[in-house]
Amino acid sequence: MASLSGLRRREAVAFYLTISPWLIGLILFTAGPMLISLYVSFTDWDLLTAPTWVGLDNYARLLDDPRLWQSLKVTALYTAAYVPLELAGGLSLALLARPRLRGIGIFRTLYYLPSVLSGVAFVVVWLWLLNPRGGLINLMLAQVGIPGPRWLLDPQWALASLILMSVWGWGRTMVIYLAGLQNIPAELHEAAAIDGADAWARLRTITLPLLTPTIFFNLILSLISTFQTFTSAFVATDGGPLDSTLFFVLYIYRQAFQFLNMGYASALAWLLFAIILALTLIIFRSQDFWVYYAGERAE
Repeated sequence: MASLSGLRRREAVAFYLTISPWLIGLILFTAGPMLISLYVSFTDWDLLTAPTWVGLDNYARLLDDPRLWQSLKVTALYTAAYVPLELAGGLSLALLARPRLRGIGIFRTLYYLPSVLSGVAFVVVWLWLLNPRGGLINLMLAQVGIPGPRWLLDPQWALASLILMSVWGWGRTMVIYLAGLQNIPAELHEAAAIDGADAWARLRTITLPLLTPTIFFNLILSLISTFQTFTSAFVATDGGPLDSTLFFVLYIYRQAFQFLNMGYASALAWLLFAIILALTLIIFRSQDFWVYYAGERAE
């Protein structure tokens, strides 16, 4: 028993030594800053003087901040429009890229590469494409007699323009879908085809049900990423025109680093955390009704 206890102790020491780089990083760069921001959210702090405890004042201010509600509205509209587009668009690309054809690897690479580019780099490219006076998109529209909009300069088009720009990142979702498609047994499609099922019937009755765990995973990732949208709005519009692209994270950035309201910015950050957590938990609770895991058996 003593030797077994010593072996377990050595295994525990080896385990903690192995994970120590990750554990130290978690404490220093994630858990620690989160706890500090929680404390700061109850203070008035401008980064230049010592923080002053104000209790729940920052959280009470949330209810009377019109720009907060505008940023929530913009973020919610963007999420409601983009998440379904990304889920459907990524799946469509994955279905197109699934067949083992000559040159299909190039097709997959071309669609995936934009998703790993620097956010600033691809926004700069889109700024040129959407330029109302010399942009490629408006020039192409002019060739067919359609007057192009002012895109990012028009409050009615700015948010739609950012959604259009984000389409470039569907490659990440496509790759995850491709991995999920590889796990669907080919014999199921073969058997369905023998029974007379066409491509649409096989997609509806075999592919989509077995792909629901992957759809669930992509849904969670997309929801979290859209609520944290920052780079495209910051570089392309800085929240304008007329706050039509004032995303929630961009508003947090303004409060923290432009107005030096670190306490209020921390309260905003914790509100965002609560919103994302609540939506994620709702989606997790909903998976019992629509996500099918092949290993499960009906009771």
